[in-house]
Amino acid sequence: MITLKKIFFFFLILSINQIQSQISGCTDPLSKNYNPLATINDGSCLYSNIKIKPESTQKLSDSLTETSGLIALDNLLWTHNDDTDTTIYGLDTNGKIQKKIKLEKVSNTDWEEISQDSSYLYIGDFGNNYQGNRTDLHILRIEKNSFLANQPVIDTISFSYSDQKDFTVQKPNSTNFDCEAFIVSKDSIYLFSKQWKSNKTDIYTLPKQAGNHIAQLKQTIDTKGLVTAATYLESKKLITLCGYTKLGKPFLYLLYDFKNHDFLSGNKRRINLQFSFHQIEGITTTDGLHYYLTNESLIQKPILNVPQQIHYFDLSSFLDSYLHK
Repeated sequence: MITLKKIFFFFLILSINQIQSQISGCTDPLSKNYNPLATINDGSCLYSNIKIKPESTQKLSDSLTETSGLIALDNLLWTHNDDTDTTIYGLDTNGKIQKKIKLEKVSNTDWEEISQDSSYLYIGDFGNNYQGNRTDLHILRIEKNSFLANQPVIDTISFSYSDQKDFTVQKPNSTNFDCEAFIVSKDSIYLFSKQWKSNKTDIYTLPKQAGNHIAQLKQTIDTKGLVTAATYLESKKLITLCGYTKLGKPFLYLLYDFKNHDFLSGNKRRINLQFSFHQIEGITTTDGLHYYLTNESLIQKPILNVPQQIHYFDLSSFLDSYLHK
Protein backbone atom coordinates (compact mmCIF):
# COMPACT_ATOMS: atom_id res chain seq x y z
CA MET A 1 0.00 0.00 0.00
CA ILE A 2 1.38 3.36 -1.04
CA THR A 3 1.63 5.69 1.92
CA LEU A 4 1.12 9.45 1.84
CA LYS A 5 4.76 9.80 2.80
CA LYS A 6 5.87 7.94 -0.35
CA ILE A 7 3.55 10.03 -2.55
CA PHE A 8 4.94 13.23 -1.05
CA PHE A 9 8.51 12.03 -1.59
CA PHE A 10 7.75 11.16 -5.24
CA PHE A 11 6.38 14.62 -6.03
CA LEU A 12 9.25 16.26 -4.17
CA ILE A 13 11.81 14.44 -6.34
CA LEU A 14 9.80 15.30 -9.48
CA SER A 15 9.73 19.00 -8.56
CA ILE A 16 13.48 19.05 -7.88
CA ASN A 17 14.18 17.46 -11.27
CA GLN A 18 11.98 20.01 -13.02
CA ILE A 19 13.74 22.88 -11.29
CA GLN A 20 17.15 21.47 -12.15
CA SER A 21 16.13 21.04 -15.80
CA GLN A 22 15.23 24.75 -16.06
CA ILE A 23 18.51 26.57 -15.68
CA SER A 24 18.67 30.27 -16.52
CA GLY A 25 21.71 31.68 -18.27
CA CYS A 26 23.19 32.62 -21.62
CA THR A 27 21.93 30.20 -24.27
CA ASP A 28 23.77 31.60 -27.31
CA PRO A 29 26.79 29.46 -28.35
CA LEU A 30 28.24 32.51 -30.16
CA SER A 31 28.56 34.52 -26.96
CA LYS A 32 31.54 34.89 -24.63
CA ASN A 33 29.64 33.51 -21.63
CA TYR A 34 27.61 30.69 -23.19
CA ASN A 35 26.28 28.21 -20.64
CA PRO A 36 25.62 24.85 -22.35
CA LEU A 37 23.51 23.78 -19.35
CA ALA A 38 21.19 26.77 -19.58
CA THR A 39 17.69 26.12 -20.90
CA ILE A 40 16.19 29.56 -20.26
CA ASN A 41 17.70 32.66 -21.87
CA ASP A 42 17.98 35.30 -19.15
CA GLY A 43 19.36 38.02 -21.45
CA SER A 44 22.86 37.89 -19.95
CA CYS A 45 24.82 37.00 -23.11
CA LEU A 46 27.95 39.06 -23.78
CA TYR A 47 29.67 39.35 -27.14
CA SER A 48 33.10 40.26 -28.48
CA ASN A 49 33.50 43.46 -30.48
CA ILE A 50 33.29 42.78 -34.18
CA LYS A 51 33.26 44.77 -37.40
CA ILE A 52 31.87 43.62 -40.75
CA LYS A 53 31.83 45.01 -44.27
CA PRO A 54 29.09 44.89 -46.92
CA GLU A 55 28.98 42.18 -49.55
CA SER A 56 28.17 44.86 -52.13
CA THR A 57 27.48 48.59 -52.41
CA GLN A 58 25.66 50.52 -55.15
CA LYS A 59 25.11 54.24 -55.64
CA LEU A 60 21.49 55.38 -55.58
CA SER A 61 19.78 57.83 -57.90
CA ASP A 62 20.25 61.55 -57.27
CA SER A 63 16.50 61.57 -56.55
CA LEU A 64 17.31 59.81 -53.27
CA THR A 65 19.99 61.96 -51.66
CA GLU A 66 18.03 61.93 -48.38
CA THR A 67 16.89 58.30 -48.37
CA SER A 68 15.51 57.69 -44.90
CA GLY A 69 13.68 54.38 -44.59
CA LEU A 70 13.47 51.01 -46.31
CA ILE A 71 11.08 48.06 -46.57
CA ALA A 72 10.76 45.03 -48.84
CA LEU A 73 7.37 44.64 -50.53
CA ASP A 74 6.09 43.13 -53.77
CA ASN A 75 9.57 42.15 -54.98
CA LEU A 76 10.93 45.69 -54.59
CA LEU A 77 12.73 47.69 -51.94
CA TRP A 78 10.78 50.85 -51.08
CA THR A 79 12.36 54.03 -49.77
CA HIS A 80 11.59 57.74 -49.36
CA ASN A 81 13.33 61.03 -48.70
CA ASP A 82 13.08 62.83 -45.36
CA ASP A 83 12.15 66.34 -46.47
CA THR A 84 9.39 67.75 -48.74
CA ASP A 85 9.26 64.91 -51.28
CA THR A 86 6.08 62.79 -50.90
CA THR A 87 7.04 60.09 -53.40
CA ILE A 88 7.77 56.49 -52.38
CA TYR A 89 10.38 54.88 -54.63
CA GLY A 90 10.48 51.17 -55.51
CA LEU A 91 14.02 49.90 -56.13
CA ASP A 92 15.49 46.69 -57.41
CA THR A 93 18.27 45.07 -55.37
CA ASN A 94 20.86 47.05 -57.34
CA GLY A 95 19.26 50.29 -56.19
CA LYS A 96 17.73 51.22 -59.55
CA ILE A 97 14.34 52.95 -59.40
CA GLN A 98 11.66 50.72 -60.91
CA LYS A 99 8.50 52.40 -59.66
CA LYS A 100 7.30 55.65 -58.10
CA ILE A 101 4.12 56.20 -56.09
CA LYS A 102 3.27 59.73 -55.01
CA LEU A 103 1.20 60.27 -51.87
CA GLU A 104 -1.32 63.02 -52.55
CA LYS A 105 -2.79 65.49 -50.05
CA VAL A 106 -0.09 64.87 -47.45
CA SER A 107 3.06 66.78 -46.58
CA ASN A 108 6.56 65.64 -45.64
CA THR A 109 7.84 67.65 -42.70
CA ASP A 110 10.43 65.05 -41.72
CA TRP A 111 9.66 61.52 -42.89
CA GLU A 112 12.19 59.31 -41.13
CA GLU A 113 11.01 55.72 -41.40
CA ILE A 114 8.73 53.33 -43.26
CA SER A 115 7.35 50.10 -41.81
CA GLN A 116 4.56 47.62 -42.51
CA ASP A 117 2.27 44.89 -41.26
CA SER A 118 0.06 42.53 -43.25
CA SER A 119 -2.51 45.22 -44.12
CA TYR A 120 -0.83 48.63 -44.02
CA LEU A 121 2.28 50.63 -44.72
CA TYR A 122 3.31 53.18 -42.09
CA ILE A 123 5.44 56.29 -42.65
CA GLY A 124 6.78 58.11 -39.62
CA ASP A 125 6.70 61.91 -39.88
CA PHE A 126 8.32 62.33 -36.49
CA GLY A 127 11.82 63.70 -37.10
CA ASN A 128 12.29 66.25 -34.31
CA ASN A 129 15.98 67.11 -34.23
CA TYR A 130 15.75 70.74 -35.37
CA GLN A 131 14.15 72.32 -32.27
CA GLY A 132 12.88 69.30 -30.33
CA ASN A 133 9.44 70.81 -29.81
CA ARG A 134 7.18 69.47 -32.56
CA THR A 135 3.54 69.07 -31.54
CA ASP A 136 2.43 67.52 -34.83
CA LEU A 137 4.23 64.16 -34.63
CA HIS A 138 2.37 61.54 -36.63
CA ILE A 139 2.50 58.36 -38.66
CA LEU A 140 0.77 58.04 -42.01
CA ARG A 141 -1.07 54.73 -42.36
CA ILE A 142 -1.59 53.55 -45.94
CA GLU A 143 -3.83 50.66 -46.92
CA LYS A 144 -1.40 48.26 -48.59
CA ASN A 145 -3.55 47.04 -51.49
CA SER A 146 -4.47 50.62 -52.42
CA PHE A 147 -0.80 51.58 -52.39
CA LEU A 148 0.16 48.75 -54.74
CA ALA A 149 -2.70 49.80 -57.02
CA ASN A 150 -1.22 53.34 -57.09
CA GLN A 151 -4.34 54.75 -55.43
CA PRO A 152 -3.17 55.16 -51.83
CA VAL A 153 -5.83 55.40 -49.12
CA ILE A 154 -4.27 57.19 -46.15
CA ASP A 155 -5.21 58.00 -42.57
CA THR A 156 -3.16 59.37 -39.67
CA ILE A 157 -1.92 58.20 -36.28
CA SER A 158 -1.01 61.30 -34.25
CA PHE A 159 0.90 61.06 -30.99
CA SER A 160 2.91 62.77 -28.29
CA TYR A 161 5.44 61.34 -25.84
CA SER A 162 4.20 60.48 -22.34
CA ASP A 163 7.32 61.92 -20.69
CA GLN A 164 7.88 65.07 -22.76
CA LYS A 165 6.80 68.02 -20.64
CA ASP A 166 9.11 70.75 -21.96
CA PHE A 167 8.31 72.12 -25.43
CA THR A 168 10.64 75.11 -25.41
CA VAL A 169 12.95 75.48 -28.39
CA GLN A 170 16.09 73.34 -28.14
CA LYS A 171 19.38 73.67 -29.97
CA PRO A 172 19.59 71.54 -33.13
CA ASN A 173 20.59 67.92 -32.51
CA SER A 174 20.26 68.15 -28.74
CA THR A 175 16.83 66.69 -27.88
CA ASN A 176 16.09 63.23 -26.54
CA PHE A 177 12.68 63.31 -28.25
CA ASP A 178 13.83 62.79 -31.81
CA CYS A 179 12.82 59.56 -33.55
CA GLU A 180 13.84 57.85 -36.77
CA ALA A 181 12.92 54.19 -36.18
CA PHE A 182 9.84 52.14 -35.45
CA ILE A 183 8.36 48.68 -35.93
CA VAL A 184 4.80 47.43 -36.17
CA SER A 185 3.63 44.28 -34.40
CA LYS A 186 0.26 42.54 -34.64
CA ASP A 187 -1.22 44.84 -32.01
CA SER A 188 1.01 47.90 -31.50
CA ILE A 189 3.61 50.31 -32.84
CA TYR A 190 6.99 50.52 -31.10
CA LEU A 191 9.06 53.68 -31.49
CA PHE A 192 12.83 53.75 -30.95
CA SER A 193 13.95 57.26 -30.09
CA LYS A 194 17.12 58.96 -31.28
CA GLN A 195 18.61 60.47 -28.14
CA TRP A 196 21.17 63.10 -29.07
CA LYS A 197 22.27 63.72 -25.47
CA SER A 198 22.41 60.25 -23.98
CA ASN A 199 23.25 58.12 -27.05
CA LYS A 200 20.56 55.70 -25.88
CA THR A 201 17.18 54.81 -27.34
CA ASP A 202 13.88 54.83 -25.48
CA ILE A 203 11.24 52.37 -26.63
CA TYR A 204 7.69 53.73 -26.71
CA THR A 205 4.49 51.90 -27.55
CA LEU A 206 1.27 53.25 -29.03
CA PRO A 207 -1.83 51.83 -30.72
CA LYS A 208 -1.71 51.38 -34.48
CA GLN A 209 -5.22 52.69 -35.07
CA ALA A 210 -5.85 56.11 -36.57
CA GLY A 211 -6.46 58.84 -34.00
CA ASN A 212 -4.64 60.80 -31.29
CA HIS A 213 -2.54 58.76 -28.88
CA ILE A 214 0.05 59.00 -26.12
CA ALA A 215 3.26 57.07 -26.80
CA GLN A 216 4.02 55.29 -23.52
CA LEU A 217 7.63 54.85 -22.42
CA LYS A 218 8.40 51.14 -22.16
CA GLN A 219 12.16 50.47 -21.96
CA THR A 220 15.58 52.03 -22.59
CA ILE A 221 18.52 50.51 -24.48
CA ASP A 222 22.07 51.77 -24.12
CA THR A 223 22.98 51.48 -27.81
CA LYS A 224 25.90 53.91 -27.43
CA GLY A 225 24.84 55.57 -30.66
CA LEU A 226 22.02 57.24 -32.57
CA VAL A 227 19.36 54.78 -33.75
CA THR A 228 18.03 55.64 -37.21
CA ALA A 229 16.03 52.65 -38.51
CA ALA A 230 14.60 49.26 -37.55
CA THR A 231 13.35 46.07 -39.14
CA TYR A 232 11.33 43.34 -37.42
CA LEU A 233 10.53 39.67 -37.93
CA GLU A 234 7.82 39.13 -35.35
CA SER A 235 7.52 35.37 -35.84
CA LYS A 236 11.27 34.99 -35.25
CA LYS A 237 11.48 37.41 -32.30
CA LEU A 238 14.19 39.39 -34.09
CA ILE A 239 14.65 43.15 -34.29
CA THR A 240 17.61 44.69 -36.08
CA LEU A 241 18.33 48.36 -35.45
CA CYS A 242 20.86 50.46 -37.30
CA GLY A 243 22.44 53.81 -36.65
CA TYR A 244 25.72 55.65 -36.23
CA THR A 245 27.76 57.28 -33.51
CA LYS A 246 28.39 61.00 -33.19
CA LEU A 247 31.78 60.31 -34.75
CA GLY A 248 30.08 58.91 -37.85
CA LYS A 249 30.68 55.20 -37.21
CA PRO A 250 27.68 53.08 -38.31
CA PHE A 251 26.48 50.01 -36.44
CA LEU A 252 23.79 47.35 -36.20
CA TYR A 253 22.11 46.42 -32.93
CA LEU A 254 20.43 43.01 -32.73
CA LEU A 255 17.63 42.13 -30.31
CA TYR A 256 16.51 38.51 -30.48
CA ASP A 257 15.21 35.50 -28.58
CA PHE A 258 13.18 37.77 -26.30
CA LYS A 259 9.97 36.93 -24.45
CA ASN A 260 6.72 38.33 -25.85
CA HIS A 261 7.39 42.05 -26.46
CA ASP A 262 9.97 42.42 -23.71
CA PHE A 263 12.70 43.23 -26.21
CA LEU A 264 15.46 43.45 -23.59
CA SER A 265 14.79 40.00 -22.12
CA GLY A 266 16.79 38.23 -24.84
CA ASN A 267 20.11 38.67 -26.62
CA LYS A 268 21.47 42.15 -27.31
CA ARG A 269 24.36 42.32 -29.74
CA ARG A 270 26.04 45.30 -31.38
CA ILE A 271 27.90 44.84 -34.69
CA ASN A 272 30.03 47.66 -36.09
CA LEU A 273 30.07 48.33 -39.83
CA GLN A 274 33.36 48.76 -41.63
CA PHE A 275 32.97 52.19 -43.15
CA SER A 276 32.97 55.64 -41.57
CA PHE A 277 30.88 58.77 -42.05
CA HIS A 278 27.96 56.85 -43.55
CA GLN A 279 24.64 58.09 -42.19
CA ILE A 280 22.80 54.78 -42.37
CA GLU A 281 19.09 55.64 -42.44
CA GLY A 282 17.21 52.57 -43.70
CA ILE A 283 17.27 48.80 -43.14
CA THR A 284 15.18 45.82 -44.24
CA THR A 285 15.29 42.03 -44.40
CA THR A 286 12.91 39.28 -45.41
CA ASP A 287 14.65 36.32 -43.80
CA GLY A 288 16.67 37.79 -40.92
CA LEU A 289 19.95 36.76 -42.53
CA HIS A 290 20.33 39.03 -45.56
CA TYR A 291 19.91 42.78 -45.17
CA TYR A 292 19.76 45.89 -47.31
CA LEU A 293 20.78 49.22 -45.79
CA THR A 294 20.73 52.71 -47.27
CA ASN A 295 22.69 55.82 -46.36
CA GLU A 296 21.88 59.39 -47.28
CA SER A 297 24.31 61.67 -49.05
CA LEU A 298 26.90 63.36 -46.83
CA ILE A 299 29.03 65.82 -48.76
CA GLN A 300 31.22 68.38 -47.01
CA LYS A 301 33.99 69.02 -49.50
CA PRO A 302 36.92 68.72 -49.46
CA ILE A 303 36.73 66.48 -46.37
CA LEU A 304 33.67 64.28 -46.98
CA ASN A 305 32.14 63.01 -50.18
CA VAL A 306 29.81 60.11 -49.35
CA PRO A 307 27.02 59.68 -51.94
CA GLN A 308 23.64 58.08 -51.25
CA GLN A 309 24.06 54.30 -51.46
CA ILE A 310 22.48 50.91 -50.87
CA HIS A 311 24.48 48.17 -49.16
CA TYR A 312 23.93 44.42 -48.91
CA PHE A 313 25.02 42.57 -45.75
CA ASP A 314 25.00 38.87 -44.90
CA LEU A 315 24.46 38.16 -41.19
CA SER A 316 24.19 34.39 -41.56
CA SER A 317 27.23 33.76 -39.37
CA PHE A 318 25.54 35.63 -36.50
CA LEU A 319 21.91 34.55 -36.81
CA ASP A 320 21.61 31.35 -38.82
CA SER A 321 21.93 29.02 -35.83
CA TYR A 322 19.30 31.02 -33.90
CA LEU A 323 16.81 31.31 -36.76
CA HIS A 324 17.04 27.63 -37.63
CA LYS A 325 17.30 26.03 -34.21
